[in-house]
Amino acid sequence: MHLLLVASAFNSLTQRVHAELRDHGHSVAVELVRHADCLREAVRRHEPELVVAPMLKTAIPHDVWSAYTCLVVHPGPIGDRGPSSLDWALHEDASEWGVTVLQANAEMDAGDVWASVACAVPPVAKSDLYRNEVADAALAAVLLGVERFAGGTYVPWRQPGANEAGGAVRIRPYLTQADRRIDWASESTETVLRKLRAADSQPGVLDELLGAEWYLHGGHPEDALGGRPGALLATRAGAVCRATTDGAVWIPELRPRRGSGQPATFRLPAVQALGDLLPPLPEHPAQPAADAAGRIWSDIRYREDGQVGFLSFSFPGGAMSTDQCRRLLAAYREACSSPTSVLVLGGGRDFFSNGIHLNVIEAADDPGGESWANINAIDDLVEAVLTTTDRLVVSAVGGNAAAGGVMLALAADEVWCRAGSVLNPHYRLMGLYGSEYWTYTLPRRVGSEAAERLTREALPVSASAALRLGLVDRVIECAPQAFGREAGRLAAQLAALPATPARVREKKAELDRQESVKPLAAYREEELAFMRRTFRDPDAPYHALRRAFVRKEAPPGTPPHLDAPASASRAAPSARPKGRVTGTAAADGAPAPGAC
Repeated sequence: MHLLLVASAFNSLTQRVHAELRDHGHSVAVELVRHADCLREAVRRHEPELVVAPMLKTAIPHDVWSAYTCLVVHPGPIGDRGPSSLDWALHEDASEWGVTVLQANAEMDAGDVWASVACAVPPVAKSDLYRNEVADAALAAVLLGVERFAGGTYVPWRQPGANEAGGAVRIRPYLTQADRRIDWASESTETVLRKLRAADSQPGVLDELLGAEWYLHGGHPEDALGGRPGALLATRAGAVCRATTDGAVWIPELRPRRGSGQPATFRLPAVQALGDLLPPLPEHPAQPAADAAGRIWSDIRYREDGQVGFLSFSFPGGAMSTDQCRRLLAAYREACSSPTSVLVLGGGRDFFSNGIHLNVIEAADDPGGESWANINAIDDLVEAVLTTTDRLVVSAVGGNAAAGGVMLALAADEVWCRAGSVLNPHYRLMGLYGSEYWTYTLPRRVGSEAAERLTREALPVSASAALRLGLVDRVIECAPQAFGREAGRLAAQLAALPATPARVREKKAELDRQESVKPLAAYREEELAFMRRTFRDPDAPYHALRRAFVRKEAPPGTPPHLDAPASASRAAPSARPKGRVTGTAAADGAPAPGAC
């Protein structure tokens, strides 16, 4: 079918729906909608057979939904209504939630149900939950809804009205900052964390700290430190530790409240955001290898299990600043000093990496200079992975990856990703040529023609499409919480294979051969020549694009690369789990994705 996706932004869920619908043989156009007239114009131009709205904040007008079937994704179970669905789920400590695909009508979130899929709610932040469990359920529900529509015989289930007897309808209000407010003097670590997780990454929790107003973003528990509730206790890896009534929490990022008439503010590492306001505090580093059980918060961890080393990292938003790249490189080198035969890089449940840290760059006194420092720091990390010749390195991509983050993954000998991952192996939407040795690793994996197409089209790639392209070596079908465990099991098998020592010897010979033909340094030098010119040119589009991205400025319209319908993927679609279906057609659904 020819489908039109309408969305308020081309966010992670919209990207995944776009990529997977193409995998299933559909032609897909995208329209980023700012108001109702945009929607009217989009359906007039594209004349779709079906409209799908993965993430839409604008109400679909009557003349559109009465002329076209419009399927809207609501991140809540049947009967849940309102704009803060996931926020309330976390705020009220729900253990299970769901996603409903319903048909647009005159009442928000009240249309007939085409599909509904349940999902678990682990103790993670809202953005992590949205990109993983919720996205898995949403994708299963969208595919089912589209399949039912295409079949032409399915009758969607009518929701009960809000005032009907027996109708399990819950209309939730917008979750305000008054609801989110933290009372540091009386609330426990568990309560504080629940509020912080429900506000990540937007809108944050508004709070007062050191005489100024800030939005707090992210939160992790701390058991060993304590003090007067609300007091700052320590720093770690750019985060600040703040006392609760029964412990403390680590807050990785802060965003200053926007002043009247001032430009939009953006998140930064908490220590950097506070700057000179921050009093002298002890730095409490968490050594990457010091906490094998994972009870101490750290953005970088290392552990070993037999012949396998696991170097995991988790940076907010997947962005990697100069400091984060350097700390990860130091941890990588330390991991390589241990005599393991396989090293797993990554393995977390959310973002793998999105490349350089545009927020930190934007906040720098010299953004061009910081851009240069950041790209060289991540290049150093990628080079270390590429030149590791005494063991096999596996990139375990549990979540999404983009730009330099994809190229970091490709530096490994094998790339494994979870079935729900979305990859964006391109740079041009930020006005950059790119580095991280992409001109070597990307063509090496997919061929020159496919590499050129991927970087030119700048479209998201699903995990299954990445496997068919050769961009990744293995797709792991499992729930987000199970990915690390499953990657560990497979890594142990790899380490035990009799052929692994021979592969290690062969990769050393192959690197020596490559260096004699064209040294890796030559690829880096050529890439950085383009990047240097861009960073030094104040009129280069990169600087304006970076500012708009960091300050979340809405584009004036649908970007040109999304304006034309994207044809179906060139390979046959793969089978996908449908998840657990509720409503009138519950019998035709399989169990929701669980552990591997």
